[in-house]
Amino acid sequence: MNGFEILIPLAPFLMVVAIVAIPAWLKSRDRREMQATLRAAIEKGQPLPPEVIESISKENAKPPATAARDLRTGVILVAVAVGIGILGYAVSFAEMDAYYPIVGVAAIPGMIGLAFIILSFFNKNKG
Repeated sequence: MNGFEILIPLAPFLMVVAIVAIPAWLKSRDRREMQATLRAAIEKGQPLPPEVIESISKENAKPPATAARDLRTGVILVAVAVGIGILGYAVSFAEMDAYYPIVGVAAIPGMIGLAFIILSFFNKNKG
């Protein structure tokens, strides 16, 4: 008992911080540095190139949904569902009662992926 056993229940929360919060913090830090650089350039009277203004405006703009993007997202989600289903099949050799709950979890990304695939056929933005 050296104190590390407290990390076991905290591990999922620490992973969320590591996966979500740290990249968001790094991105906001980069944005602050870019704004400071632009502010210094403006204060010194230097003109901003149109490429810089265009890149700043494009950075926050979400690209429009296209049929190809919807199809790609749907295929990836269906593949994830198939992978989870295969995991459930493999686990069922050791524990038969685990198959149906795991396949039930696999149905969630599978149905979302199927919805994206269907949306790709109805999307007006082909590309």
